[in-house]
Amino acid sequence: MTENNTTHFGFKKVAVEEKANLVRGVFDSVADQYDLMNDLMSLGIHRIWKRVAVQLSNVREGERVLDLAGGTGDLSLLFAKRVGRQGEVVLADINASMLRNGRDRLIDRGVVGNIRYTQVNAEKLPFSDNSFDCVRIGFGLRNVTDKDAALRSMYRVLKPGGRLIVLEFSHPTDKITEKVYDFYSYNLLPKMGEWIAKDGDSYRYLAESIRMHPKQDELKRMMENAGFERCEYFNMTQGIVAVHRGYKF
Repeated sequence: MTENNTTHFGFKKVAVEEKANLVRGVFDSVADQYDLMNDLMSLGIHRIWKRVAVQLSNVREGERVLDLAGGTGDLSLLFAKRVGRQGEVVLADINASMLRNGRDRLIDRGVVGNIRYTQVNAEKLPFSDNSFDCVRIGFGLRNVTDKDAALRSMYRVLKPGGRLIVLEFSHPTDKITEKVYDFYSYNLLPKMGEWIAKDGDSYRYLAESIRMHPKQDELKRMMENAGFERCEYFNMTQGIVAVHRGYKF
């Protein structure tokens, strides 16, 4: 959310025009250790979260998927298997370092033919109206400067009957989980970032950005305001992560 030409970068307020560059700096710094840190931070559970998100997308063979904030390509790989040779996955990210890592990783695994790569800003998607059967953004919406603009842009490029899937860190549903999660996020996570990725500040920002992200019901309302219908969400791991789903009719 923006106010008086400022927005949040973690807990700090910054000028709207500065945020994209600040976020880019975070992911430039962590790109090479991103997959390793994801495994360590979540004890590997992020792989289950991603598979659930793909299942909820109901993507079928021959469809076209936009994988926003696709990073190192985990979800693009899962979608590529689903859409098959007749379908297409567009792995998109605003960050060149992350996109390069994703492309190299998938090419090394022999995934070619039905995936293409493009650097985009989610707020201003450079695709035609009604282009995709599914748009998925994973662990990226909280880093977007204008989330409402991004949701409207995603709605525009979806075909009628298309689905939006938002996979994102969210807000715990009980006080015990919230207290444990807070201790982990503010104390252990930056230390892990410092030891492994040599960048504690970036992981401190990631923890703060999660707290500033809209709660489950608020994000559902934002999706509805952007035009999506039949919006719903599915909490995982006591609400630490949620998958939001909405349809364009």
